[in-house]
Amino acid sequence: MPQASPRGTYLQVSESLRRQIESGGAGDVLPSEAALMSSHGVSRNTVRRALKVLEADGVVASAPGIGWRVVRGGDRRSLTELMADLLVEESLSVGDTYPSEAKLCERFGASRTAVRRVLAQMEGNGLLATVHGKGRTVRALPTPTSRP
Repeated sequence: MPQASPRGTYLQVSESLRRQIESGGAGDVLPSEAALMSSHGVSRNTVRRALKVLEADGVVASAPGIGWRVVRGGDRRSLTELMADLLVEESLSVGDTYPSEAKLCERFGASRTAVRRVLAQMEGNGLLATVHGKGRTVRALPTPTSRP
């Protein structure tokens, strides 16, 4: 990246990778982190943060022993959208218990880190609340214009 941005260099890298994937120029497996560091002129931490953004959006998935693979076909909604839509799909009401991290990981095939990131975002947006000993509960229902 030629210069730092107030938006965050990792976001610039993630958008660059997203465009490359959408244009079909990425293949099925992304280059190694070292190759991405070199091609974008950034640190490993920046590359990893960019990949985590794409993972949370359901664009790529970590494949142990392979690296990062491109997710093709299927539901193209981001993990954030899938988890917010779950409130409506499961007919949850304010005060109901939201599914556990383990169940969310299993249901969406996502890492615990990605699920926790979205849960924190949903809590920050006021959709969920953590109740000691009870897990997460629905605090508010999303409106069509206020998705997380």
